Formats: sequence, C-alpha cells, structure tokens
Amino acid sequence: MYRYRHQPSKAIYLTGQFLVTLLRIPLWILVSIPRSWRPRKSWSFKRAFLLKVARFVMVLPSETGPLIKSPNHEAITLGPGINGLWVEPVPDLITGKLSVWKDDNSVMPVRIPGYWTHKKGYDIKVGAAPTSGEKVLYHLHGGGYIRLSAHPSDPTAAIARGILQHTESFHRVFALEYRLSSAAPFVIDAPFPAALLDALAGYNYLVNVVGFSPADIIIAGDSAGGNLTQALTRYLVEYQGFDKLPAPPGGIILLSPWSDLGVSHDSPTGSSDVFLNSDYIDCSRGGINYAKKAYLGKMTLSPSLIPRNPYICPASLDPDLVIDFKGFPRTFLVAGGAEVLYDQIITLRDRMAKDLGDQFTYYEAKDAFHDYLIFEWHEPERTETLKAIAKWV
Repeated sequence: MYRYRHQPSKAIYLTGQFLVTLLRIPLWILVSIPRSWRPRKSWSFKRAFLLKVARFVMVLPSETGPLIKSPNHEAITLGPGINGLWVEPVPDLITGKLSVWKDDNSVMPVRIPGYWTHKKGYDIKVGAAPTSGEKVLYHLHGGGYIRLSAHPSDPTAAIARGILQHTESFHRVFALEYRLSSAAPFVIDAPFPAALLDALAGYNYLVNVVGFSPADIIIAGDSAGGNLTQALTRYLVEYQGFDKLPAPPGGIILLSPWSDLGVSHDSPTGSSDVFLNSDYIDCSRGGINYAKKAYLGKMTLSPSLIPRNPYICPASLDPDLVIDFKGFPRTFLVAGGAEVLYDQIITLRDRMAKDLGDQFTYYEAKDAFHDYLIFEWHEPERTETLKAIAKWV
C-alpha cells in the first residue's frame, strides 16, 4: 500500500502505468468484445470496458496516494454555483456509547463544511427555511471513509443529481463533508467515530438551524456512506429523548452499503471473491484493509469487538453480535447483484426485513456492480433505480 507515494518514485510509477495502459487499452477492448468473455453476459461492450477502466483508476491511488487534491473538511471549496457553508459541532448531543468511543479514540467534534445542491429551475436561498411540507435529502457520500467528497464536483454527487431529477418532492439536497480517516504511512487522523460525530452535526443543522421536521428528512448514504447512515440512524433511535437530540428521520436510503467491516463474509465461494471480475472494488488487495485500519483506529487493538459493534458491522455474522432494527424509520435498500459486497448486503436485508416488515423495501439490480448510481452510463439500471426511489419517497 502506498509504496510510491513519494517523489520521484511516484512520477516514475505513474509514467510506467501510463505507458503500460497504452497497451492495456487494446487488450481491454479485445476481451470486452465477445459477450461470453464479459463478466456478465447481459453487459454491453461499453460497460465491460468501462469497468476495467474504473478498476484501474480505483487501484492506482492505493499505490501512490491521492492523485489530485480533493475538497475536504478543512475548508469550503468555492466555485460557480457552489453553495457551501459551515456546520457547527454539537458536543451537547453526544452521549452514551458515542461519548465513550469518542474518548477512546481521542476524537473531538469539529466544524465541518456542507454543500447544498438545488434542483434546476428553483430559486432557493442557501439554507432557507423549508416551505410547508417540504422534504429534503441528506446525503452521506461513499469512499471507504478514506476518499471522495461531499462537494458537488465529486463523482458521488451524481447520486444527488439523479435523485433530484427523478423525485418531485425533493427540491434540494444537503451533503456533508465529514472527516475522512487516515492511518500510517500517513498521519493518523479522524478514526471512528469522527464521521458519525460530523453526520450528527449535519442532521442537527437541518433540524435545528434550517428548520426541517425530522419526519421530512430522508438520509441517503452510498457504500461507506450507507454504513454511516445506518450508524447515525441507530444513534438517533437508541438515544431518542436525550436532551435536545432530534428525532430519527422520516426514512433512509442505503445504496450498496458497506455493512460488515470485519471478515465474516470473506469467503472464496462468496461474493467477495466470486464477483471480483464484475466489480471495480478488489477485496483481495490492501486498499480495503487500509480503509478498515484508518477508520477503526485504536479499535483494531481489540479486533474481537469490531464484529460485535452494530454501529460498524450491522451485517456481521459473529454469533456474539446483538442487533435489531426496531424503531428504525422506513428504509429503501439497494444492492447490485454483481457487487463484491452482495453477501453482506443480503444479510443486512434479511435482518432489516425481519424487524421493519412493510416499512422495508429491497431493490436489487441483478447485474449491476457496486454503487452503480454514481456512473451515469450504467443504464438502464441507474434510471430504473432512481425511478423506484422516487416512487418510494
């Protein structure tokens, strides 16, 4: 991991990869032409080819570190049409387990940025109070807790744009720039529960600053953001009634949620291995282990406790995990049938369906890969899913 993060080795490695890729591209094209050679026979040539490109782009930073500087929690990144603002921390709303984890990992609540995205054609003042009955989407982005951003220029912003486009009841989306985690060989920073503290501050901002009723807030999270959405909702449910803590939201949308940060779903016969050729995430490489190490922080010193923590591993198969979803709001869970996280999402599905009954909806795109709503070319599954979400909302 990150063997080529320093210059000049980084430049040499990237140059070599660029030259080799000139040879790879014709090969990727060649192996994507026969339908029988594609990861799924239903896939088009375009999808089979672009998956290989996406996988290459995802793996590269695992060797070099970030290739470009992305927006982060340290500053609001401005630009044309960018509606950024600061969200204040909420130390008074931290209690119970969250307070203990905060102290154990030496994490403090801090001010973080957030970004509003408005539907085209609507003239809305940034942070304006809601109109009567207005619903809002609160988006927590994916990226393994170590990369990507809430900024409207980030690839994950395609999710917010897609939901806004297809859902009449949403006029705007608020995305929070929660802190990303890092570990050696970089500076150790923002382990669990930093992102959860930030997500709580963002939710409080929508309720107690902007003025939305919790019932009118839908939280949507993709990949690691789905894990964070589950954790935030769990906290709001478990500690409902504490001081000025807002009530749980009106609903949550979990998009390819990372649901087991342990290893209980790792199996040579499971989706984590069998679906490697149909996804851009490679669980066999070090990147996912680094993400776990960075996010879990000092908790890695007690590895047996990780799969027993419902805030981190709601789909863990550990027999000592005690978990339920009673009190959770209505939930829309999405999975791609070709993604490496498929098995753990199915475990999560079964648990949520048991406790939520008709308040739970599961949607599966049979041959879609991980977090496919990011990719605007992943059709027809992307549009079909967005329409299903709109109907559910």
